[in-house]
Amino acid sequence: MLGHRVRATTVVASIVLALPAAAAWAQGGSTAAQTVNTMNQLWGRHPGTRANHAKGVVVQGSFTPTPEAATLSKASLFSGGPVPVTVRFSDSTGLPSLPDGSEDANPHGMSMRFDLPGGEMDVVTNSLAFFPVATGEEFRDLLQAVAASGPEAAKPTKIEQFIAAHPTVPKAFASAATPTSFARETYNGIDAFVFVDAAGKRQPFRFQFVPVAGAEHMSPADAAKQPPDFLIDELPQRLAKEPVAFRVMAQLANPGDQTKDPSQPWPADRRVADLGTITITKPVADGKAADRTLLLLPNRLPAGIEVSDDPLITARAQTYPISFGRRAQ
Repeated sequence: MLGHRVRATTVVASIVLALPAAAAWAQGGSTAAQTVNTMNQLWGRHPGTRANHAKGVVVQGSFTPTPEAATLSKASLFSGGPVPVTVRFSDSTGLPSLPDGSEDANPHGMSMRFDLPGGEMDVVTNSLAFFPVATGEEFRDLLQAVAASGPEAAKPTKIEQFIAAHPTVPKAFASAATPTSFARETYNGIDAFVFVDAAGKRQPFRFQFVPVAGAEHMSPADAAKQPPDFLIDELPQRLAKEPVAFRVMAQLANPGDQTKDPSQPWPADRRVADLGTITITKPVADGKAADRTLLLLPNRLPAGIEVSDDPLITARAQTYPISFGRRAQ
């Protein structure tokens, strides 16, 4: 298991990547293809599942914006009443049978699709406070270092060398823990995007999804005692009793704050704007089919929200479709 080699590499299990036109990026020489190939090497290929974040549950509800959101962006997401939203919660790794309480299941993911008038918008987040590396190439290298660091590997192993050169890796891992419920976790958009308002003013930001019920975690020892599917099973049971709500927030960059390195969080004193509330009401009708066919792309955005110079957005956008194409075969 990945975490048995080096705990810090749980981050490797965290971020499934994404973009259009997978065929053009499926060549063995591309960073995107190498990333998916290494995930498959680490965790195997499992028919019908993602290369990473293989285990998940799909639910649905609606998003209602605040008036403040419309002052920051002209996006249709913020211009009117509630819009439908589909949300996928997930464990890390490409192992569809990984116990939810395993340390390798951290960080957990929350990805969503907003059905807007005339189009769609996707957001991909996870429970890390920030990403372990700065680029898609470094993420590929991290995965490859893990794959080359088995029990028989010479010391220092490739992953030990990589971590020594990238101290953000263990720091990122340390920011994630097992939640008591998918509904009791804070999920962060570690990539920077840009709001554009009606006057053309641009404001870099990062998403935050904060549970209304409050974040709640358990110790690794307590998590290990839970049933294998306790998170996957608990969410539908919770929804049968009451809706689950998340506040959609945006941490706003100050002038001069960098936007191209997702491994470097902005200071905690930056303004956080309240964009609205996601209210989740029920599981989708056919969860397995929805899980298999849902392709969420972080650069699928409406006018009024744009990508920044963060290279990880493009890396994800180039990698997810390769994983999607393989699970659709």
